Amino acid sequence: MSGRAQLMWDEAVTGYDFGPDHPMDPVRLALTRRLVDAFGLDREVDVVAAKPAGESTLRLVHREDYVEAVKAASADPGAADASYGLGTMDDPAFAGMHEVSALIAGQSVGAAEAVWHGDALHAVNFAGGLHHAMPGGASGFCIYNDASLAIARLLELGAERIAYVDVDVHHGDGVQAAFWEDPRVLTISLHEHPRTLFPQTGWPEETGASSAEGSAVNVALPAGTGDAGWLRAFHSVVPELVAEFRPQVLVTQHGADTHFEDPLAHLAVSLDAQRAVQVACHDLAHEYADGRWVALGGGGYAVVDVVPRSWTHLVAVAAGRAIAPETVIPESWRQEVFARTRQLAPVRMTDGRWPVSWKGWESGYDPADRLDQAIVATRRAVFPLRGLLP
Repeated sequence: MSGRAQLMWDEAVTGYDFGPDHPMDPVRLALTRRLVDAFGLDREVDVVAAKPAGESTLRLVHREDYVEAVKAASADPGAADASYGLGTMDDPAFAGMHEVSALIAGQSVGAAEAVWHGDALHAVNFAGGLHHAMPGGASGFCIYNDASLAIARLLELGAERIAYVDVDVHHGDGVQAAFWEDPRVLTISLHEHPRTLFPQTGWPEETGASSAEGSAVNVALPAGTGDAGWLRAFHSVVPELVAEFRPQVLVTQHGADTHFEDPLAHLAVSLDAQRAVQVACHDLAHEYADGRWVALGGGGYAVVDVVPRSWTHLVAVAAGRAIAPETVIPESWRQEVFARTRQLAPVRMTDGRWPVSWKGWESGYDPADRLDQAIVATRRAVFPLRGLLP
């Protein structure tokens, strides 16, 4: 197995563009790629452009009629079929939509293949993580569910246990739905409570079908949760479950929209805590999955201040060249940010909250604390189904 990481990248993924008024601005991808380069990480990873996902691959997760609807909307955006979630406010149709969505999916599938075959130990596709797309419809800025497709490809290749950990602020509903009945896939999602955020799913009681009880895990965090609470929730749930499941591959989704600056959600997490969870996921992959780690991007709508820094940290962690939080950002990148966006770029790779700290679950819990109530609800719902003490 190669000890080097792969960065999945094709410049054409920046064509995933819902228009100038949509919050998912593709400049976030371009600026992340330039920041990775500015830090010299290209020399530490193998940059690979995988082929687009073909129709047989897309049909591992998506219905044939939906793929045909996406292709039709891609050719004629004005004729998009809204019954498939296309041409809506969240998912406007645009020319070439099928092609670029399949390209992004192909990067995640390629990452999964590289890790499974031993061509890379870790593989990152920060353009991916489009976790809301359903088998038969677009949803939440997501056309094809690349995370589910990567997992489905791993199963096709012979994997028997895959753990998926999603720390986007929104529930990873599409991935949960794709593997709801499959005990070979453990899906864990930490997200803002469905009472206060799209997609209004991800309750702790959602634990998988009768054929796969305990294979879906949901931690519904109260709005306003900050670094200490977010990290406490992660470490109170994820490591024990991953240790029990012993996955052959760890797939993680690192939406940056948990950040306190994100305009579309209500958590209060810093860049420094996001980096800490990236490191924790890397360590879990090495401890329980022989290092096999596929890391994906996801949401994130503070497209200058947050997303590029968060995902550059992710690439650096995967490359084994973690960037110290206090590191000054290269001036060349800051100049490019201003030239592209007329916004002032951040100066350092930190929000000034490093080192982040939290209290472990073993320290006891407060039954009156809303965060602890959320953790208890998840542990009670899932842990006994997996033979663990709640």
